[in-house]
Amino acid sequence: MRVRELWRYPVKSLQGERLTEGEVGPLGIEGDRRWALFDRDTGFGLTARRVPELLFGAARLRPDGGVEVVLPDGTTTVDEAVLSGWLGRRVELRAAPDDDVDVPTYESAVDEDGPDPAEWLQWEGAPGPFHDSPRIRLSLVSTGTLGTWDRRRFRANVVLDGAGEDALRGTEAELGGARLRFGTGIPRCVMTTRPQPGGIARDTSVLKTVHRERDGVLAVRAAVLTAGRVRVGDELRRTAD
Repeated sequence: MRVRELWRYPVKSLQGERLTEGEVGPLGIEGDRRWALFDRDTGFGLTARRVPELLFGAARLRPDGGVEVVLPDGTTTVDEAVLSGWLGRRVELRAAPDDDVDVPTYESAVDEDGPDPAEWLQWEGAPGPFHDSPRIRLSLVSTGTLGTWDRRRFRANVVLDGAGEDALRGTEAELGGARLRFGTGIPRCVMTTRPQPGGIARDTSVLKTVHRERDGVLAVRAAVLTAGRVRVGDELRRTAD
C-alpha cells in the first residue's frame, strides 16, 4: 500500500488541510489537533459530536506556525468575538499545552442522535494535542476499507491506496522516514454521520454499518516509534509482526 492522501486537522473537529508531505512525530503529524475551541462559560472543549456546525468551518496553519479559521462564509479569522458569533456561544481558541500534562474535557451529548439540550456528559481527551485518546496520534485507513464512503467522514491522517490496514494491527512498518507500530482499530461515533461541506449529507447508515459489519471500528491507530517525513506516494513497508 502507498500513501494516497495526507491530512492535517489543526483545530479539533474543523475541516483540515490536505498535504503533499508532512513531518510525523510522537504526537502525530506536526500541527494536527494543535488547537481546539472551548466554551468560556462551561470550560468544556467543543467537538462536532455536540456542535455539528464545527464541521462547516476549516482550519489551516499559517507560515509563521500559527493557525487561522475559515468560516462557512469565507471569512478568515482568529478573532474570538467573530468565532463566538458564528457558534452562538462565547468561545475561545486554545492552543494545546506544551507540557503534555493538562487533560481537557469535552462536551458530549447523552443521546447523540437526539440530544436533550438540558443534559450533559463530559469526557476526557489526551494530554497535549487535542486527540481523543493518547493512543490515537496517527490514524490510517485504506481505500479498500472505505469503499464508496467519502474518506472525509473518518478524518484519517493517512489514506492508503489499496486494502488491508486491519491486518497491520500488532505489527511495525516504515512509512516514508517514519517507523510506526500499529495498535487496535478506532471506535467510531456519530461524527461519521454528520453532514459536511462538499455534498456530504447526513447518513445514519454509515455508523450502523460500521457497528454491524466491523464491530464499531474503522481505520487503525499507530504509535510513532521513529519520527520522519512522509510524502504522498510513499510505500508502507512492514518490518515486523
